[in-house]
Amino acid sequence: MPFQSLPASGSQVAPLTDRLPAAMAAPAAEGLSSQHLLNGRREVLIRHGDSVYRLRHTSNDKLILTK
Repeated sequence: MPFQSLPASGSQVAPLTDRLPAAMAAPAAEGLSSQHLLNGRREVLIRHGDSVYRLRHTSNDKLILTK
């Protein structure tokens, strides 16, 4: 199941486990590629406990994670 795009202001974010393929829900010793995480998008939301973080791919080909 692909990642969903960022929600509009004021909308709810679905739980991350509802949006992840089963293979991504389990820890991966070899890691995950950023292309796989972003799935063609420039930003994705990551829920960690009660917080939501934004992972952004910049025009300088960097990744930025913000709360």
